[in-house]
Amino acid sequence: MLVYTFDQTLDGVLSAVFDAYFRHQQPDMLIGEGEQLPLFSEETWQVVTTDEKASRVWAGLEKHVSKEALKLLMVSWLSEEKTLSTPLFHYIYKVFGTKGASIERNFSDPDVLYVTNTARRVMHEQLRMKQFIRFQKAKDGTYLAVVSPDNDVLPLITDHFQDRFNDQPWLIYDAKRHYGFYYSLTPNPSPKGEGSSMPIRVTFEDENSLPFDLSNGKLDEAILSENDQLFQDLWRTYFKAICIKERMNPKKQLSDMPRRYWKYMTEKQ
Repeated sequence: MLVYTFDQTLDGVLSAVFDAYFRHQQPDMLIGEGEQLPLFSEETWQVVTTDEKASRVWAGLEKHVSKEALKLLMVSWLSEEKTLSTPLFHYIYKVFGTKGASIERNFSDPDVLYVTNTARRVMHEQLRMKQFIRFQKAKDGTYLAVVSPDNDVLPLITDHFQDRFNDQPWLIYDAKRHYGFYYSLTPNPSPKGEGSSMPIRVTFEDENSLPFDLSNGKLDEAILSENDQLFQDLWRTYFKAICIKERMNPKKQLSDMPRRYWKYMTEKQ
C-alpha cells in the first residue's frame, strides 16, 4: 500500500495530486502528517505543500470541471472531516485521468459520491446558520452573534449577512474554531470596489477576557444595549404565544431545529 502524507490543508491535497502525477504514482491513501499509518503500508511519501504546485493543479481543474464542481470541492473541505482527504484526492486525481470525460456527475464512483454528499451536508448547515443566528446589540451599536457549527461554514455565510445588514456593524464568532468575521461601516479596500467595506477575519488572543460568554453567546449586561434585553424578552413572549399546544410536534421541531443550535438561540434560553 502506497501512502502519501500531507499538512492537512486544501493546498496540501492539490500538491499531493501534483506529486502523484510527477512521480507517476497513484497512492492508495492520503493521510495527515502525524496520523497513524495503515498497518500494511509498504511505502510512504511526504508531500511538501507549495503555492506553485497547488496553483497549477487548481488551474487544471478550472479547465476540466464546471464552476459548480469547483465550488463543491472547496465546500467539502470545510467539513473538516479527516476521512475526506483520500476520496477528495482520488476525485481530483481522476479528473486528470479521464481524457476529456467529466466525472463530476458520475455518482456511481464512490469518491465522487463521498465528496458530493460531504459538500451537501456543509451547504445544508450553512442554510441553517442563516436561519438560526441570533444577534444581540451592544451599546456601541455593534451586533454580536456566537455560533458553534459542526462544519466551518462562516466563510459561506458572510456574504449573506453583508448584503442583509450592510448598514450596521456586526461580528459573527465561531466559538468552536476560535475565529469570527467582523463587518464595519468603515470603508476598506476590497475586490468589490475601492472604498467599500468587507467582513474581515478576526481572532482574539485571550478569549477569557471577551465581553460575551462563549458557552451561550450572551453579551455581558454592562455592554448590552438598553433596549436589547427588552427585545429579547418580547421575542421569547412572541415565540411562546404562537405555539399551539395541540399542534406541538417535538420530533418535527428537532428535525427542523436541531438541539445543538439551541444554546445560542434567544427563544430557547
